[in-house]
Amino acid sequence: MNSSLIGAFGEHLAADYLRDKKYDIKAANFKTYTGEIDLIAEKAGVICFVEVKTRQIGTLLSPASAVDNRKQENIKSCASVYLNEWCKKGIKHRFDIIEVLLDGRRLKDINHIKDAF
Repeated sequence: MNSSLIGAFGEHLAADYLRDKKYDIKAANFKTYTGEIDLIAEKAGVICFVEVKTRQIGTLLSPASAVDNRKQENIKSCASVYLNEWCKKGIKHRFDIIEVLLDGRRLKDINHIKDAF
């Protein structure tokens, strides 16, 4: 599986995970001129902007370590567009990372880091 397919598979698994945890998925692959947000979900009146990082088990660095400052700023810029366009002013929001760990083509683990940045 190439990296694009692995990423798409991880995003699918992350969306299923969030649905199982009673999140409402509002958008997937939300794109603006500054970048993209993998998933936008809502639970208990809080909008969650979710970056999904998928890796095979045994990689040296954690998937979350790939979300550097530049990536965080791009996500925040995209989130600002979404909030201004689709949400009422003052709605609570946060930025999460979901790490998806695969063993070949099988899900090994999912780690949901709430309020990651």
